[in-house]
Amino acid sequence: MVGGRPAVTLSRTMSGEGDAQFLSAVILPGRGMNLYQLRAHLPGRAAVSLFEAPALQEAAKRMDGGPEDFMGNQSFRMGGAILVPYANRIRGKLLADGKTLETAILGKPVKLPANWKGRQPGAELHAMHGLILASRMEDVRTEADANHASVTGVLRAGDFGGHWLSKTELEITANLRSGAFDFSVTAKNAGGEPLPVGIGWHPYFVFPSGQREQARLRIPARQRALVNNYDDVFPTGKLVAVKSSPYDFSAPGGAPLGKLFLDDCFVDLERDAQGHAVAEVIDPAVRYGLRITALSPEVSAFQIYAPVDQSFVALEPQFNWADPYSSIWGKGVNTGMVTLQPGQSVSYSVKLELFRP
Repeated sequence: MVGGRPAVTLSRTMSGEGDAQFLSAVILPGRGMNLYQLRAHLPGRAAVSLFEAPALQEAAKRMDGGPEDFMGNQSFRMGGAILVPYANRIRGKLLADGKTLETAILGKPVKLPANWKGRQPGAELHAMHGLILASRMEDVRTEADANHASVTGVLRAGDFGGHWLSKTELEITANLRSGAFDFSVTAKNAGGEPLPVGIGWHPYFVFPSGQREQARLRIPARQRALVNNYDDVFPTGKLVAVKSSPYDFSAPGGAPLGKLFLDDCFVDLERDAQGHAVAEVIDPAVRYGLRITALSPEVSAFQIYAPVDQSFVALEPQFNWADPYSSIWGKGVNTGMVTLQPGQSVSYSVKLELFRP
């Protein structure tokens, strides 16, 4: 039990012996359908956990609603949290309670939980990674046949406890198949006024070899958003080209991480012939590759977090950029938020595939 709901494990029987293939997935309906763990068979190795996440017993202890878990913060520190109705940071005026900030969304005042800040003294509190991190799905159902297993959760989120505009209904489905793991998040405007929606995912992908410097990333982006510093990580509104810089991971096969720290939003995405943005995590030392395909055209950014002292990378496909309604972006800049009229829906979908580089 995590977040008051049983964890769900999807599993499949391994086929053959030589191919890399997914074996199981663990999802947490008590924590906004956090896609908590994915395990795979890699040739020459035992079953490998692909996400940075502690055992479920430890997750249950940390995701307890305590001070360190305000608004579900622990959910985006492990596994693969789903982020709705916004990904990344939103700034605003801190109110007297010290836990709430006020900002403007679609020209209307909105009060958001001030659930995050940098580590430096005096760091500014801000809203971070949406409003479903601690949500319990209301309806959960599983299905399975010879070829795949799936789980679906429904959340009638309304106005997210008074923190958002209009009313939102969510349906989240995860599928484990022989050749891929995929999931979708469908958000519907169930209210009577326009609904702003940003959706993201926050998975911590491990490097199975544990050798961070030789691990490679491929990020199909032409630009990245500059930030004020790597503690606040607030965007400045300025975009710079990545070509011929240490931040250029766009070539086929990507580029090694080396000693480069990353907490950057990559934008102006390149897309394949099907209109998909495709990123890759590659660990040459064990001939491991993971392809992350953002199937939704609304995905406009990859946020990448890669600390130099850890053997993982958080590679986050997102609809929206950081602080998307800030005036820093200038008039007419599309920062990725989708506005749904009453009755309209939008879907976020990502597919994972294993390959041998």
